[in-house]
Amino acid sequence: MSTPMAHDPYSATLFEGLPEFLPGWVWLVGGGPGDRGLLTLHAINALRQADAIVYDALVDESILKLARPNVQIEYAGKRGGRPSPKQKDINLRLIELAREGKRVLRLKGGDPFIFGRGGEEALQLVAADIPFRVVPGITAGIGGLTYAGIPATHRDINQSVTFLTGHDQTGALPSALDWDALAKGSQVIVMYMAMKHLRSITEKLLAAGRRADESVAIICNATKPDQQVLVSDLQTIADDLEKSNLKPPAIFVIGEVVRLRHGLDWLGVVEGRKALVSDPLGVAE
Repeated sequence: MSTPMAHDPYSATLFEGLPEFLPGWVWLVGGGPGDRGLLTLHAINALRQADAIVYDALVDESILKLARPNVQIEYAGKRGGRPSPKQKDINLRLIELAREGKRVLRLKGGDPFIFGRGGEEALQLVAADIPFRVVPGITAGIGGLTYAGIPATHRDINQSVTFLTGHDQTGALPSALDWDALAKGSQVIVMYMAMKHLRSITEKLLAAGRRADESVAIICNATKPDQQVLVSDLQTIADDLEKSNLKPPAIFVIGEVVRLRHGLDWLGVVEGRKALVSDPLGVAE
């Protein structure tokens, strides 16, 4: 079996004291929302030691270039509405590779334990007596908002954030969610995989009493060079989305923190736009 990539003088210090990736282990690693600069040091440490990488659809392929030479790379992406490997088969493949004595890196977009099926895969490893480690990653619901200039929390606006998924295991709108409670109790809602059912979601929230003029945003391809942001209100966002050319993957955020984008769009400032300074509870257009 080949050995991990040789250390250069800088990486020898950078990776000193970090865990050794042992043969027969599986590491479930969060690759972040897209920008490879958001990888953790633990994630890069895993990439430079792994013998086999099984990666998801939302992992930016530039990240794979950080792996050592001759690593075995296998795609296991799951995208809604497209032919995808079954989760059972992915689980079995991880077990098979580990039993071959390989250092197996399961590379997932965002964070493995936030709508990433990492818990399911880890439990299968436990059942198969395969040792594993979990490396958290920056989830799109945090990183994507930040790159759009929208803070998940702002003390003058909200003291809570709710993370939701826009569909269940069957692809349908989640039936277990209490939309009345969400509309009344969630100051800021961040929703993953919601574009397919966005109109139904907004209708349910409006029917439950959410304000029609509440600020919302859709962030597509979060943190990547082709990131797009659509800002609207809860009443019209579904119509605005239909008129746009936006495609998944996307994050949907509801709440008055969206108004802060006027002043906090730091990427826009880099590109030459001017930030607006205003009261966060009443930002001028």
